[in-house]
Amino acid sequence: MGSFAKDDLAVGTGIVGAPERGDVMKLQIKVKNDTIIDAKFKTFGCGSAIASSSLATEWLKGKTLDEAAKIKNTDIVQELNLPRSRSTVRCWPKTRSKRHWPTSNEKPRPL
Repeated sequence: MGSFAKDDLAVGTGIVGAPERGDVMKLQIKVKNDTIIDAKFKTFGCGSAIASSSLATEWLKGKTLDEAAKIKNTDIVQELNLPRSRSTVRCWPKTRSKRHWPTSNEKPRPL
């Protein structure tokens, strides 16, 4: 839980959710040599949203960007035994940083 410094160039940040629906998640990853060395989150919402955010950060730490991109929302739902309808859980992979965690076949920018 928490945040990294806004000016840290090794940090990629993504925000997903809709305040009017109740869940908003901010996920940050800190990358060094194509490996996520730390991850933090801030989530406002229900217990399921907070639990899924916490689990996501734990699973991301130590993974390469390619390995982390393979984590599916259904993996988190299954691990936490959550109902599949949890919107934040469905959306969490969209928080990928374009700088460090490309959403297409492009390579991440080196630091």
